[in-house]
Amino acid sequence: PVQIGSLTTWSKIGTGWDHSFAIKTDGTMWSWGQNNYGQLGQNDTVYRSSPVQVGLLTTWSDISSGRYSTIALKSDGTIWACGYNGLGQLGQSDKVNRSSPTQVGALTNWLKAIGGSNSLALKTDGSLWGWGRNDSGQAGVLSWSKVSAGSSHILAIRSDGQLSIRLRHGQK
Repeated sequence: PVQIGSLTTWSKIGTGWDHSFAIKTDGTMWSWGQNNYGQLGQNDTVYRSSPVQVGLLTTWSDISSGRYSTIALKSDGTIWACGYNGLGQLGQSDKVNRSSPTQVGALTNWLKAIGGSNSLALKTDGSLWGWGRNDSGQAGVLSWSKVSAGSSHILAIRSDGQLSIRLRHGQK
């Protein structure tokens, strides 16, 4: 392991295949690594070998990165996404890549967001929402308290404490 810089103010991290994101305790978001689809949110496709701040905002609260995309949550409960969108995982009702964070919908009651080939978001009411890749029925509707996703599977904890696993081809 090698420390990234000398700062000790990091609070959240997210990693994709070849890129990483972090949020500092001051609410700023930072990115580095491969950027071939704009997944670093820097409004370009330039590789970064060390952390660079994403915009000037100080309102980021959570981050998750997928293969070539990133999804982030702001403290106001909105979701933002950037990077590869070939499967619709940026939630923009199209398949256009985005090199800057773009808001997903208009809702402000999101609790957690997870990026990947299929993106997932957990609302404050416990409902789970999904978009992007769904060829295997990756997302379903119940009341959830925690969720995590891989390329072709989802792990979630229901509000009653049960663990639910949805694998490729709809296996449970």
